[in-house]
Amino acid sequence: MLRSIVLALALAAAASPAFAQPLSPYASAGEQQAAMSDGRVTSEQIVRAYLERIERIDRSGPKLNSVLALNPQAVADARRLDAERKAGRVRGPLHGVSVLIKDNIEMAGPLPTTAGSLALSANVTGRDAALVKRLTDAGAVILGKTNLSEWANFRSTRSISGWSAVGGLVRNPYSLDRTACGSSSGSGAAIAAGLGAVAIGTETDGSVTCPAAMNGIVGLKPTVGLVSRTHVVPISAEQDTAGPMTRTVADAAALLSAIAGSDPADPATREADAKKGDYLKALDRNALKGARIGVWHGFRGRSVHTDAVFDQALKVLEAQGATLVPLAGPDDTTLARIGELEGDTLRTEFKAGLNTYLATTPTDVKSRTLADLIAFNAAEPRETPLFGQEIFEAAQAKPPITDPAYIEKRATARRMAREALDNMLVKNNLVAVVAPSNGPASIVDPVNGSRSFGSPSSLPAVSGYPHLTVPAGYATGVPIGLSFLGVAWSEAKLLALGYAYEQASKARREPEFLPDVGARPEIARAYDPR
Repeated sequence: MLRSIVLALALAAAASPAFAQPLSPYASAGEQQAAMSDGRVTSEQIVRAYLERIERIDRSGPKLNSVLALNPQAVADARRLDAERKAGRVRGPLHGVSVLIKDNIEMAGPLPTTAGSLALSANVTGRDAALVKRLTDAGAVILGKTNLSEWANFRSTRSISGWSAVGGLVRNPYSLDRTACGSSSGSGAAIAAGLGAVAIGTETDGSVTCPAAMNGIVGLKPTVGLVSRTHVVPISAEQDTAGPMTRTVADAAALLSAIAGSDPADPATREADAKKGDYLKALDRNALKGARIGVWHGFRGRSVHTDAVFDQALKVLEAQGATLVPLAGPDDTTLARIGELEGDTLRTEFKAGLNTYLATTPTDVKSRTLADLIAFNAAEPRETPLFGQEIFEAAQAKPPITDPAYIEKRATARRMAREALDNMLVKNNLVAVVAPSNGPASIVDPVNGSRSFGSPSSLPAVSGYPHLTVPAGYATGVPIGLSFLGVAWSEAKLLALGYAYEQASKARREPEFLPDVGARPEIARAYDPR
C-alpha cells in the first residue's frame, strides 16, 4: 500500500505535458550533462522520461521490482536545477543528473527508509544521510529509492538475494529468472535497465560489487572511511560503506567525487577530506601502459565461461601495455579463517549498530531493538514466506562490542585480510590485482538455493580496502565483471585503470530482458532444431 501511494504521488507530480526524451535511457551521466549544457534536453525532461520508463519496465513489462519508491519532489527539483542552469549556475558534473539511492539510506521528505523490512514502514525520519546532502549540494536529483536484499542480506543464512518483504524480488534484466545479486540488487538492476542515470549502493561484503557485476555495470566499494555512513541503516561500523553503481567508469568517478569527504558524525571518515580527490580528472586512457598488475588465479576452474571472459580481459590489459604478474593468492585455509572471523564479528557489530540506529528512529517505528525485530518477524508471515532469521537470532546472542574476545577476533580478521592483499600488492610492487568479479548469475531457486562460483570481495571488505568492478563480458548473455583491487585510498588509480580497460574493451552491452537464457536465439535453436 505504501509503495503504491508513493508511486501515485510521484506520477501525479510528473503528469503535466509529456516530453520526448531525445537521449537514450542508457546515456551516461556525462552524456546527459553535455546534452543539458547544449540545450538539447532539460533535467526535467530526463526525470519525466525516467519516471515513465520505471512505470513501463519496472512496474509492468518485465517487472524488475528494482525501484521501491519514487521521490514526489523529483520533477520540481529538476525544474529548479534547470532554472539555475539557465541563470548561469552549474554546480558540477552531477547538476540535474538523476540518482537512485538504496533504501537503507535516509533522505528528507515523505519516503520511509525501510531496508526492505515491513518493520520500518513508518521510518520517515526527515533526515538526509550525509552522502545524500552531498549529492543534492552537487546538483543531483534524487529520483527515488531502490529495492534491496532485506536488511542488506543480513537476516538469514538461507536468504534469497534481491528479495525484500516491502519490494519483492529484484530480477536481473539480462535474464529475468536469474539473480540480480545483493544486497544492492535494485540499484544494479535499475541502472543496467536504464531506469536512472546513476545509483548509490552500500556494501559490507560484496553488496555493491556483486550486483554491479551480475547486472553488467560498474560498481565501486570505496575504502572504508572515504564516504560517510551517517543515517544509513548499519551492519558493521568496521566494514560498511556506500559506493557508486553506474554504467560507465567516468560516472562512478564523478559520483565518488561528490559523496566522498569527512563527516564529524562518522569518526571513520576523519581522513577522508585529506585523502579524496577529483576522481573524474584522474581518469586516463593510458593508465594501463607500464602498469604492473597482479592476476589472482585462485578462482580459475570454477566456471569455464568465467575463465574464458577473464582470459579475454587479460589479453586486453596486456594489449594496453600492462605487465601481468601471476599470483596464487592466499590459500583456502586462510580465506576460510578470514570468512569465519568475519561472520562472527559482523553479528556482534550488527547488534550494536542496529540497536543504536533504531533508537534514533521516529516513535512510529515500534521495533526499537534487534530483539523487537525478531519478535516482529516471528509474528508477521509476510516477512518469512521464503526464509527465516537465523542471523538475527545469532546476532542477538552475541556479546557487546566491548567484549575482549570480539575485539581480538576483529583485529585478527583485519590483519589477516590486509596481509593477504599486501602480500600480493606490496611485495610484488603492483598497482592493482585483478580477478573475475563473479561467476554466471545462478537461477533464483527458493527450493535448492543459489550456486556461487566465488568472488574476491571478502579480502577488500574485511581489510577496508577499495574494490572496483567493470563489465568484462558475458557467459551466454549473462554478465561477468572484472575486479580491480588496491590498497587503501587508491580509488583514483583503480578508477583510472578501470577506465582504460573499459575504453579498450567496450565490453558492456544493454540488457535484452529475456525470460531466461534459453530464450536466446542460438540456444533456442539448439533446444529445438526442427
